Amino acid sequence: MAESLCPECKKPTEVVLDHAAGDTVCKECGLVLEARTIDETSEWRTFANESADNDPVRVGGPSNPLLTDGGLATVISKPNGAQGDFLSSLGRWQNRGSNPDRSLIQAFRGIATMADRLGLVPTIKDRANEIYKKVEDLKSIRGRNQDAILAACLYIACRQEDKPRTVKEICSVANGASKKEIGRAKEFIVKQLEEEMGKSMEMGTIHAGDFLRRFCSHLGMGNQSIKAATEAVKKSEELDIRRSPISIAAAAIYMISQLSDDKKPLKDISRVTGVAEGTIRNSYKDLYPHAAKIIPDWFAKDEDLRNLCAP
Repeated sequence: MAESLCPECKKPTEVVLDHAAGDTVCKECGLVLEARTIDETSEWRTFANESADNDPVRVGGPSNPLLTDGGLATVISKPNGAQGDFLSSLGRWQNRGSNPDRSLIQAFRGIATMADRLGLVPTIKDRANEIYKKVEDLKSIRGRNQDAILAACLYIACRQEDKPRTVKEICSVANGASKKEIGRAKEFIVKQLEEEMGKSMEMGTIHAGDFLRRFCSHLGMGNQSIKAATEAVKKSEELDIRRSPISIAAAAIYMISQLSDDKKPLKDISRVTGVAEGTIRNSYKDLYPHAAKIIPDWFAKDEDLRNLCAP
């Protein structure tokens, strides 16, 4: 119940919403404060012909400016009744007709599936759709690996939205496309769009901190360890360490893990981060001389740092 000012009671009173009539009623005197209120919440009542139909809505999806008709075309559903034969024929004729957006719709579905499996926000999915539409309009992707193209569009979108994912993470949902194929597709897309725009394509800068919290979460590390690792990679950016951000993140996690009570094996860190164990050791070797500078004092003292494994 909510409170509202009742003109009859001359004071704020609790009100009751009658959902059936759409009326807001004062609980004290019964005065109808508002009649026929419009319910703006989602409608989940099923209006399908068959009770076994799981579709809970009776409206179409939102408009899509990337499609020719805005995604608002009429679709003839499967009939149920005496006129079924005629409507079935209409549905078949519609499917046989040429739809200029058919390939786009399939591509957008593929991007949406990959984005959902990675838990990405809708803005990244929309950006990936825009990138694919631009490339598709150039008519230059025919004959290329479609799964790699879609995965590359999603990778670029993550970079541009400052939510980068590693190529290995993208590869895990790319329907069989390899890391090498995705990498080649990414370079091809960037080259094509840069030639079209006449300027370099903004991709965003990758930092070790962009991956760190997600890696730590997958490893099941505690909050204090995550906070210490975050500070460590932030301070490591001030050093002249020529390693990839993902390698630095993995090495920092390995270093912090040694100083915590819940130590993580190197093979587990390699599996979660997608960085080879040898690469993590080499990056750890570069960070080790600066351990006292990058590891926060509240997490480990000087005597604790002496217990770190020598590279």
